[in-house]
Amino acid sequence: MSATASTRQLKFVQALNEALDLCMTKDPRVFIIGLGAPDPAAIFASTKGLVEKYGHTRVLDMPVAENAITGVALGAALRGMRPVMTHIRLEFAMLTIDQIVNQAAKWHYMFGGQASVPLVIRMVVGRGWGQGAQHSQSLQSWFAHVPGLKVVMPATPHDAKGLLISAIEDNNPVVFIEHRWLYGIHGPVPEGVYRVPLGQPNVLRQGRHVTVVATSYMTLEAVRAADELAQEGIELEIVDVRTLNPFDETLVLESVRKTGKLIVADTGWRSVGFAAEVVARVTERCFGDLKAPPVRLTLPDVPTPTTRALSNYYYPLVHDITAAARRLAGRPAKPAPEIKPEAFLDVPDPSFTGPF
Repeated sequence: MSATASTRQLKFVQALNEALDLCMTKDPRVFIIGLGAPDPAAIFASTKGLVEKYGHTRVLDMPVAENAITGVALGAALRGMRPVMTHIRLEFAMLTIDQIVNQAAKWHYMFGGQASVPLVIRMVVGRGWGQGAQHSQSLQSWFAHVPGLKVVMPATPHDAKGLLISAIEDNNPVVFIEHRWLYGIHGPVPEGVYRVPLGQPNVLRQGRHVTVVATSYMTLEAVRAADELAQEGIELEIVDVRTLNPFDETLVLESVRKTGKLIVADTGWRSVGFAAEVVARVTERCFGDLKAPPVRLTLPDVPTPTTRALSNYYYPLVHDITAAARRLAGRPAKPAPEIKPEAFLDVPDPSFTGPF
């Protein structure tokens, strides 16, 4: 059934937990596998209470052997089960590239559509706490480049639940990328089972002046920027990508034809990234509607720093979005906030709770 209006508020991570619970209740083929899945910490509370309800045969802990874990999940999917596995940092999935890219993504094609791989691979993007170059990478563009892989990045609790249910019910592999800093945000989440279709962006906020296409945590930053700019009479139209592959650009094109101006805010790196793909599609399809060159707001093309001082200049922030929007809208620029030596800007939303 489709989602209906709801005033019930859940955290992003609670929405994930509820989606897992509902899917495990309605389909005995669904099981969870991953490091720490039945642990008291419950993968940042996303699997909380599930081992008590469904037992250790459906909520499986595994040794630290990411390639083997993925292979077990892949084999189970090929035999008709519906595993949901988790890498608590996206980087751990890099040890499993052959299993994901050369096996799971290719199986349906290689067997002429007669075989399916109903596998969900949750990956968590880290940020902050000095996790640095090896534990803070947002590599969604890697996976979105691969035919046969669906790639999802929810930004709201509502979509986290609805997209995860759709991913679990999908008959082929879905890479489900969650930003750790979104886990604590609250939002309306309907009760029961509902589905958010894979491959469909969402206009999160209507506006007339500048289109902002955003992924994952950058969607939250875009909303904050829109609130600030609204006081100046500048309206941002925010398109939450939600699914990077397949990516239906229809809503983006409609928005750009209305505003004539485009900002793409992505959590990944600049070069050869998803932001570049969005800009390419817009310029191919509605170049004549653009009134200014598109703007990409991404990570710079350098590894993620560990130090606080460098982190202050690494991640795009609300100010970067507002500055770009003012420039595109022809409004006067405002001075950038002063960054004092003792300041630390790389902090999560106030709703965030640890650990890391």
